[in-house]
Amino acid sequence: MLTKNRKLISFDWAIKKILRSKANFEVLEGFLSELLFDDITIKEILESESNKESREDKFNRLDIKVKNSKDEILLIEIQYNGELDYLQRILYASAKTIVEHIKEREPYAKIVKVISINIVYFDLGEGDDYIYHGTTSFKGIHNHEFLKLSASQRELYKTERLENIYPEYYLIKVKNFNDVAKDTLDEWVYFLKNEDVKESFKAKGLKKAKEVLDYMKCSEDERLDYERYKESLRYQASMYESTYVVGKMEGVKEGTEKGEQKKSLEIAKTMLAEGFDIETIVKITGLNKESVLMLGKSG
Repeated sequence: MLTKNRKLISFDWAIKKILRSKANFEVLEGFLSELLFDDITIKEILESESNKESREDKFNRLDIKVKNSKDEILLIEIQYNGELDYLQRILYASAKTIVEHIKEREPYAKIVKVISINIVYFDLGEGDDYIYHGTTSFKGIHNHEFLKLSASQRELYKTERLENIYPEYYLIKVKNFNDVAKDTLDEWVYFLKNEDVKESFKAKGLKKAKEVLDYMKCSEDERLDYERYKESLRYQASMYESTYVVGKMEGVKEGTEKGEQKKSLEIAKTMLAEGFDIETIVKITGLNKESVLMLGKSG
């Protein structure tokens, strides 16, 4: 048994390196079952961007695509650095998955159900909660009634609820979590944030996660790979922060310079109207002679 505070490797690295094997599906299934309030069984891991070995695999973002026993496709994405258009990107990923998994000439009723699960470590949008759930529904403009599936549609789609035929989105804003686990889903969020599983936790999959993700049980190569990965994350976070700060400072400087230029032009325009000579205006405003002359012509 693991001792308290024993070092565990992070979920994002493990999901690519360890949890993809069928022997460890129990961990992923536990997490998904707690999040979706359903008993999830993973049937297979599907081709996704994270299967492709590229430089970006090693930091910032990770995604995995799985199919469950209901033939629904679950997209799990973990993102560290902020993206202003991230909400559109997850929409694109869902749409792309739908297109990829419908065969030519198949009816639209065969469109696959997609559940997009996004674990983000940056401030996405404005909101104090740490788990958000988005679905599609249709509400009447006049009577405010929600559109329902007909009996024949319920038979066709094998579901009672209209929103179940459209993609669903889950946003887990890890940094918003206050580290107080009030239920089993919170226990998973605690692990995602702190890379730690408390002895008292009872969430599905966490006991297995504690066994599988034990840092000390990794091979030497796996530990080295993991440390390189964490270092890459730290480096990328530092680069992102530096770029953001420098960009913000340059933006302030540029804005200040533009403001001063505008003010000088206004002063020059007033002085021209008052009959001051060009040399005096140049000396007082700091503008060059050509700019003052152009003002005189435009005036």
